[in-house]
Amino acid sequence: MKGRIALFFLLFFTLAVPFLAIAEEGAGDSKREKRAIIETAYGNLEIRLFPDIAPKHVENFVRLAKEGFYDGTIFHEAVPGFKIQGGDPYTKANSGKYTGCCPRKSRYGLTILPWTVPAEFSRIPHKRGIVSMARFEDDPDSASSQFFIVLKDSGSLDGKYTVFGEVASGMEVADRIAALPKDEDYPNLPEERVEMKVRILE
Repeated sequence: MKGRIALFFLLFFTLAVPFLAIAEEGAGDSKREKRAIIETAYGNLEIRLFPDIAPKHVENFVRLAKEGFYDGTIFHEAVPGFKIQGGDPYTKANSGKYTGCCPRKSRYGLTILPWTVPAEFSRIPHKRGIVSMARFEDDPDSASSQFFIVLKDSGSLDGKYTVFGEVASGMEVADRIAALPKDEDYPNLPEERVEMKVRILE
């Protein structure tokens, strides 16, 4: 009887140890998830990226950030209780360009860039803190560089824009930016240039 019990425990540990090692390796992988830091004069926002949900969008965002594409761009739309949006290269100081597309709404519009990212819609709701990619309303596959951070649960956006991350810390910074005084001619554009710098943590 004792011999059978000893054999049972020997078999148990022989089979269990590999599974424990795999589980430990998986836990280590989750700790190495990609995160982004958006630095502004009003504080930093830490973004947890969702490569499993929107791999192409995360890859695009990470590549642009590493290239310094976002550095010096501004949050050009800041709507209290809705969103802050940025990432337009034409908003960089002395870029010499702006679209002027939307009178009484925003000085800057969606810029047509040489590349686009196909839609990766998911069931993740646009709740407060979600980071999603902007696009042209009539083309779901037109996302390129602009992104927005949701300030208040906005179910009307669900299934229409690609969610690729979530603010892990710093939502008070987003609220602060949204509450800034606005340009006299463009009510969604902060009077002050709120520039960003984006870096990736790996």
